[in-house]
Amino acid sequence: MNLNRTGRTGALCWVVAAPIFLVASLVTGLRWRQPAYSWATHNISDLGNVHCGIWDTTRPRYVCSPWHPLMNAAMLTTAVLLAAGLLLTWRSLGRGGLVRSAQTLLLLAAGGYALAARYPADVDENLHVLGAFLIMGLGNVGLLLAGFAPNTTVLGRWRALTLAAGLTALAGTVLFFAQEGLGIGVGGMERVAVLPFPTWACCLGALLAETPADRPTPNQSAAARG
Repeated sequence: MNLNRTGRTGALCWVVAAPIFLVASLVTGLRWRQPAYSWATHNISDLGNVHCGIWDTTRPRYVCSPWHPLMNAAMLTTAVLLAAGLLLTWRSLGRGGLVRSAQTLLLLAAGGYALAARYPADVDENLHVLGAFLIMGLGNVGLLLAGFAPNTTVLGRWRALTLAAGLTALAGTVLFFAQEGLGIGVGGMERVAVLPFPTWACCLGALLAETPADRPTPNQSAAARG
């Protein structure tokens, strides 16, 4: 499969989305003091909370994120890059109802990142939870659907990668909502639910970016010369 310029741009958007999200998570977490931020104990959302204080009635914990603007900006950037990657590679990934359904659900998940960034949990919990549902619920179902794309499509060529990401994400989602940490903490389990989509997009984007560029046929070249 050759990739046109539009598709290649989309692939590159995917490549940088996950690193931006992960670096911002790390840097923002390092700015926490008393207590230090824990990837096992704290949620991703805690990094974007605007206020300091005890948060969450299910798992009460003290949250104070001095660099929350960085995390929310990075999450919004991630949303834009994931959505741009999906839209710019829309035709390149294949056709058919299954592929389009997967793409639509993943696009909603990208919107979930934007919603969660725009409305931190301690600013509007309902809209923030809706964003989380779009990411971990609909988005992870879309990721799994993408793993069943026909072999004739681009998605079908990397079925193993996509199925592994989708199954991991859905398992993490179920365990996170059941508040089961399985040794990595509930916060760690949330990352198992959230990170497969941007990680998959980064890997697939790198694979797509390495494909040869489209070259015009002799007839197209002659037509272009007029």
